[in-house]
Amino acid sequence: MRRGRRRGQIIVILLIGAIAVLYALDLAGNRPGVTELAPAEVRGYQGEQLSSIADFRENSIHGPQYVNASTYTLTIDGQVENRKEYSYDALTERFPHYRKVVTLYCVEGWDATILWEGVRVKDLLLEAGVKPGANTVIFYAEDGYSSSLPLTYIEDRDILLAYAMNNVTLPAERGFPFQLVAEDRWGYKWVKWVTRIEVSDDENYRGYWESRGYVNNGSIDRSFFDQG
Repeated sequence: MRRGRRRGQIIVILLIGAIAVLYALDLAGNRPGVTELAPAEVRGYQGEQLSSIADFRENSIHGPQYVNASTYTLTIDGQVENRKEYSYDALTERFPHYRKVVTLYCVEGWDATILWEGVRVKDLLLEAGVKPGANTVIFYAEDGYSSSLPLTYIEDRDILLAYAMNNVTLPAERGFPFQLVAEDRWGYKWVKWVTRIEVSDDENYRGYWESRGYVNNGSIDRSFFDQG
């Protein structure tokens, strides 16, 4: 009898433990901001056909950068009330996630329509607190690349800092851990491997290609090269 009673107690304990584990997993799977990514990329979204990740051409200034997510830090500084630093996990788990299909147009003559997922830049700036007089947001990359966009463009649009494309994590050649999704702007505005965001009052700031003659606005409705 004692053996039978003891065996029954052990079974009850194991069942309680299993229920506790399942409950914990359920909570983890429903944490705000956590997204389950597919093991393979999707090629369609809400009836829209998507390009492949393989459709992108490697054209960075120093080749793909390989950033360690465990040591990565995004710094937000400049004309802000509170300088911020975020780890990769903090950015992907703390802030709301957004998805949108956006086409990147490269000055080399090719384009790619991708489902991007990430956090809104304006949410990051809101937490840092933009100071009066600021008008420009400068994005810096791991490889020394940089480009800028007007603050009003960032605030008026849901501009993403993407960590995934076509429902898979960004590969290194596409900008892991984060690429700027500068919709309606030429590809040289789509900064990859973003490590720093500076809020500035210098609306004349010129990034890597802009300082070499490309137009600072970068809008796809006009030529990318400064003819004047």
